[in-house]
Amino acid sequence: MSNDLIRLLQGSKTRELFKKLYGGDGDGIDKQVSRYKSLLDRFNENFPDAKNSIQIFSTSGRTEVGGNHTDHNAGRVLAAAVSFDTIAAVEKTDDNKIILYSEGYPEVFEVDLYSLEPVEEERETTTALIRGTAARFHELGYSIGGFRAYISSSVARGSGLSSSASIEVLLGTILNTLYNDGEMDAPLLAKIGQYAENVYFGKPCGLMDQMACSVGGFITIDFKDSENPVIRKVDF
Repeated sequence: MSNDLIRLLQGSKTRELFKKLYGGDGDGIDKQVSRYKSLLDRFNENFPDAKNSIQIFSTSGRTEVGGNHTDHNAGRVLAAAVSFDTIAAVEKTDDNKIILYSEGYPEVFEVDLYSLEPVEEERETTTALIRGTAARFHELGYSIGGFRAYISSSVARGSGLSSSASIEVLLGTILNTLYNDGEMDAPLLAKIGQYAENVYFGKPCGLMDQMACSVGGFITIDFKDSENPVIRKVDF
């Protein structure tokens, strides 16, 4: 199946999509094609026994334009998605486990979905984000299930472009697509990411980062009602 994806990556429709997502000229698009091909190669190296079809996912990072930390204080923010993103090659499985490899990390991140309670030793780890995301899906009555994935990110850690929120929304998008027919909307996926970071990862973040990564584009967010923030797209 990955060979079919590689052929699709080299096609004209994918090049048009990459130009929309990432901008740039032919050389820049060629680099993205190579990046995604490398993603599939790494997936095949780590999961040589893959039997099911492979899907590709992407979630952007975000930049804050104005309103730093006012999401914590019922204020307003202006934020935008950026062309740096976290991408994943994913195979759906039936073993009720999430197994994830991430570029630059030697360890494997694995969560058994039969155990969804917070684990103290996992705090501040990617494993905590996986478990927290799955737990919140389950608490809200949505379906969860296993998958295997290899991820790569151009959202550098510590860059201020929300690498953790990008991963959180990516994980939620994968579960939403594989097990819930994509019925969740972007704001709910953002809230689930925030929950995973607050409760399982152990960081009391606001909601701006996840919302900007999830909704995409250039947006304003009014957090006067923190449970139901008002999101408006900006034509830019």
